[in-house]
Amino acid sequence: MVDYIDPTEVDPAHYKLLGENERTRIIEITLSAGETDILHSHTAENVYFITGGKARIDVPGVDSMEAEIPDGHVMFSDAWTHQVHNIGDTDIHAIIVEHKD
Repeated sequence: MVDYIDPTEVDPAHYKLLGENERTRIIEITLSAGETDILHSHTAENVYFITGGKARIDVPGVDSMEAEIPDGHVMFSDAWTHQVHNIGDTDIHAIIVEHKD
């Protein structure tokens, strides 16, 4: 992973820090239909999609991938840097739990 790019700092229009302690950060993302966020990173994370949608995810140095994310989906991921394009016709709304350790 490249150096950590804090989504709440580079893209506050889409990412909001809800709270944090010494072990975790809780972040809310809202990405409206047709919107693209700014390249950013996450530490190891768990994501709960309140409302999913159709997204294209670009990872530097890797081919883009598309995903149909259902409402209520839970995703687990190692640390990564990426950019998300909401290519569907619904808003994507999720809660991200980033792990600091």
